[in-house]
Amino acid sequence: MADQPLRIEELPGSREGIHILRLTGPLTLQNVFGFQSKVRADKSRSLIIDFTDVPLADSAGIGALVGAYVSRQKDGRSLGLVGVNERIHNALEVTRVESFFHFHKTIAEAEQAA
Repeated sequence: MADQPLRIEELPGSREGIHILRLTGPLTLQNVFGFQSKVRADKSRSLIIDFTDVPLADSAGIGALVGAYVSRQKDGRSLGLVGVNERIHNALEVTRVESFFHFHKTIAEAEQAA
């Protein structure tokens, strides 16, 4: 499962300044660089990352998420995560970075909070 590709679909938000990345597949060392490139290229005020179809994230994936949080935080831009499963949520807890992120059940909920 960890060696499967990660597909990243870019979607516009319902309002100006919101950008959505819908991920499909695991966020792992094998495919983290494409994810990082997309996140770094995004200049929106609010970025929402949809994890609904992401089965797992390894330490490289967690690191990439933390990097995304740090870069967006220092620029005053927000980052919201949607559909994070228990496995990934637990990994964020264990690594003590869970508090960095805003978790939402749906994209609509995340857009409302943005």
